[in-house]
Amino acid sequence: MKSIIIAVLLCIELIHANSDCPKIITRNRWGARTPKETHTITTPVEYVIIHHSVTPTCSDEDACSKRLISIQNYHMDEKHFNDIGYNFMIGGDAKVYEGVGWSKEGAHTKDWNRKSIGIGFIGNFSAEAPPYKQLSIAKKLIRCGVALGEIEENYKLLGARSLRPTDSPGDALYKAIQNWKGFVRSP
Repeated sequence: MKSIIIAVLLCIELIHANSDCPKIITRNRWGARTPKETHTITTPVEYVIIHHSVTPTCSDEDACSKRLISIQNYHMDEKHFNDIGYNFMIGGDAKVYEGVGWSKEGAHTKDWNRKSIGIGFIGNFSAEAPPYKQLSIAKKLIRCGVALGEIEENYKLLGARSLRPTDSPGDALYKAIQNWKGFVRSP
């Protein structure tokens, strides 16, 4: 009887934890290509790495889907990645778009992809930070990853510039994430 009660309590806890997860626009819904190949990673990961796409932003699902297709084509055809490089992308419509997703290796930060989740913001955030709703949904996605056991509870949050020579995630977005839980300037 005690084991049944414990199992029920664990199920309730999991349901409660997942209630904070944002709706994620699936690859199929935004029109992703089939990846060349996929590699799983060991979870939970220790790092969350924030990027920006350095593209125009998007303000609705149709425009964001088109932008994602363009980014995926660039990553696969020009950079010769297996798929879109990010695990998830945050659109200007404050929606989360599935890149390679949870538990899969992205191609966002060389030498860090197997131990991190890469979250890209669609747009160029060098001069101006993303709107509050876009920042808020990214934080919610990270909390969701922790609740699902995909991200360590005591994760380290980094801007891509802390790990390789790049301006990503842009000066304004980099400044904004410095107030987020887990932020560190270097690993």
